[in-house]
Amino acid sequence: MNRITIDALICNGKPVVTGTRITVQTILEFLAAGDTIEDLLAAYPSLTAEDVLACIAFSSRMMSHHYSLLDVA
Repeated sequence: MNRITIDALICNGKPVVTGTRITVQTILEFLAAGDTIEDLLAAYPSLTAEDVLACIAFSSRMMSHHYSLLDVA
């Protein structure tokens, strides 16, 4: 099962945990603020630990892409 979905009609196309409207960004922001996986599971009972780990893995895959910065007028 793919735990992360991107759909233009859900949360403006942001990556979300499949079957929810919880964005990967939201999960990562909680973790960056110091919350634990257990904290997230308590705050979002529809999530599983595997969902949270999938968000981290998704973010890691995105960071492996090559990005170029362009000067704009």
